[in-house]
Amino acid sequence: MERLARQVMLILGLLSWGGSLWGAQDFTEVSSQPDRQPGEGIYQAHCAECHGPSGHGDGPRAALLAPRPGNLVSAATSTKTDEELLAIISRGVPRTAMRGWEGELSDAEQRKVLAYIRSLVHFQAPTQTPSPP
Repeated sequence: MERLARQVMLILGLLSWGGSLWGAQDFTEVSSQPDRQPGEGIYQAHCAECHGPSGHGDGPRAALLAPRPGNLVSAATSTKTDEELLAIISRGVPRTAMRGWEGELSDAEQRKVLAYIRSLVHFQAPTQTPSPP
């Protein structure tokens, strides 16, 4: 019973917090700044609060969310297809704080965000080829 009460309080707190942010933030101004990479401004305006500036799932709001936001530079995310990630960006993830951006971000903007997320992952080539066993 105590767990249910905590979950209800968390949901109510997130809803009231989200509602206050909705009216307070000017997304147009933030996302119209020149991007160093395609989609960076959109990502910073809509995604970084939860996923963090570099996509590690450590944004300022991450600690308040259960489950925690996804790590966008993890192997699990990196192996998803563009179509899978675009579906998540567009429709969100049920039973998480990841909302869908369909209707708010155009298809082109969603693709720019995807391109920016892909740019966050940096693979390091092995320095030496391992010898066969």
